[in-house]
Amino acid sequence: MPLQITAQELQGILEVVASAASGTSVGGLMADERLDCKRRTLQRRLDLLCGQGRLVAQGEGRARRYLVVASAPVSDPRPSSTDQDWLSAEAHEIRALISRPLSQRRPVGYDAAFLTSYQPNATFYLPAATRRSLAVLGQVGITDLPAGTYLRQILDRLLIDLAWNSSRLEGNTYSLLETQRLLELGETADGKASQEAQMILNHKAAIEMLADQAEEIGFNRYTLCNLHALLSDNLLGDSAACGRLRDRAVGISGSVFLPLEVPQQIEEYFHCILTKAAAVEDPFEAAFFVMVQLPYLQAFEDVNKRVSRLAANISLVRHNLCPLSFVDVEAEDYLNGLIGIYELNRIEYLRDVFVWAYTRSAQRYSAVRQSLGDPDPFRLKYRGQIGHCVREIVQQMLTPAVSIRWIQRNAKDIPAADQAQFIDTIKAELGGLHEGNIARYRLRPSEFAQWRSTVTGRRYNAAPPSIATI
Repeated sequence: MPLQITAQELQGILEVVASAASGTSVGGLMADERLDCKRRTLQRRLDLLCGQGRLVAQGEGRARRYLVVASAPVSDPRPSSTDQDWLSAEAHEIRALISRPLSQRRPVGYDAAFLTSYQPNATFYLPAATRRSLAVLGQVGITDLPAGTYLRQILDRLLIDLAWNSSRLEGNTYSLLETQRLLELGETADGKASQEAQMILNHKAAIEMLADQAEEIGFNRYTLCNLHALLSDNLLGDSAACGRLRDRAVGISGSVFLPLEVPQQIEEYFHCILTKAAAVEDPFEAAFFVMVQLPYLQAFEDVNKRVSRLAANISLVRHNLCPLSFVDVEAEDYLNGLIGIYELNRIEYLRDVFVWAYTRSAQRYSAVRQSLGDPDPFRLKYRGQIGHCVREIVQQMLTPAVSIRWIQRNAKDIPAADQAQFIDTIKAELGGLHEGNIARYRLRPSEFAQWRSTVTGRRYNAAPPSIATI
């Protein structure tokens, strides 16, 4: 990855420009022995300084001159709050270009060639070295097991991380702890808009879909439209727009990008995105491809970015790779990366964000996996049947006496040699249920609380008694 533009480099340019009373040109800067950089490199740094409001450019062509902004400190220039060690020179260049006032940026529309020119497994947004590095980071040692095994293993932790971080990137103000209490206990935070709680709960439902249907999901219309339906549930003015491609114009705030408006073309390019994504063999390239192209098309009336972030996990889930939860990603970097795509069709900024975010996620879930150990082969073999039994017992509010007979009847479909262990496993899973792990069985907090009241004969509290007698 290219080196970061340092504060010292920018300081040097500011000092040279400040020493010229009437400003100076690129040629004048190139001739100054205090600076030692190529013309293209110098131009990038000048664009960055202009974008930060520390230089101003006057004139055009060879007559263009740069002057220090009077209010900009020359002796102690500080990088903006979003400067990060991991941002490349190209990302800084993009940020400088899109940081200009809207009046100075040329309005642009959807360029279909940006999509159609991409050829799966021949065109690559991620360099080969980057793909190899991510592949090493993402390995969790269970690639030979069914798709989604790893996701289900860390589902309780991922539900909170991804729901919170993805919602946070949309401006949601719930804290991590408030998100955890909402997902585990169903408690909404005081003073927060109801839409914020709905957004987080929608993420939970969408993530559970990826886990429950890991072997069936893919880059296809069913998966993407249903992800949108779950993520947009109760958040759109027209409920029929949930899971449906848009047939009306939309705008992008803070950008001069004008999305496509013709419904037939939206349909055509949406199909093209899915076809190309499905054909990409490298799971990381496929993940980043949909993070780029889905928001650019704006296929849905709203919630496009959220769909792209969860869709980026599809190929990772299917290959049992570490998921992408966007932990520690700054909203400004993420949005700037997207605007770079919208207005310039340049991927470098968002690519830096993607690579950095995946590295952070891989580090986080590597530690989580170490604490979990290897999956139980028996539970893995019968995961569907176990999940069904636990969910049905809770949702039907079965008492211990009724539950044991219900489990025995269902165990008849299990091979005789495994029936006893199957029954013991169900009993153990029921005995270990608590508000922090019910998501893996797609149970709501209210269902769990009612069932616990049925089992214990009294109102459920935070310290449930043992039900080992089932």
